[in-house]
Amino acid sequence: MKELLRTNDPTIVAFASALLRAEDIDCFDLDVHMSILEGSIGVMPRRVMVADEHLFRARAILADNDVDLPDPQ
Repeated sequence: MKELLRTNDPTIVAFASALLRAEDIDCFDLDVHMSILEGSIGVMPRRVMVADEHLFRARAILADNDVDLPDPQ
């Protein structure tokens, strides 16, 4: 799995996950429980992960929908 997105904004995570699932790309949200434990003050970012073979397509889908992504490494 590769990291697609890292953000403190839960609405972006939900939006990105909905876009990916609509295109039949499975994604997994990491650090959800850590952000809950911190008291929802937004210190711990959440990560959206996708399978390696879906990374290119997932990046294109999010970019087409104006979701800011980090530069690929």
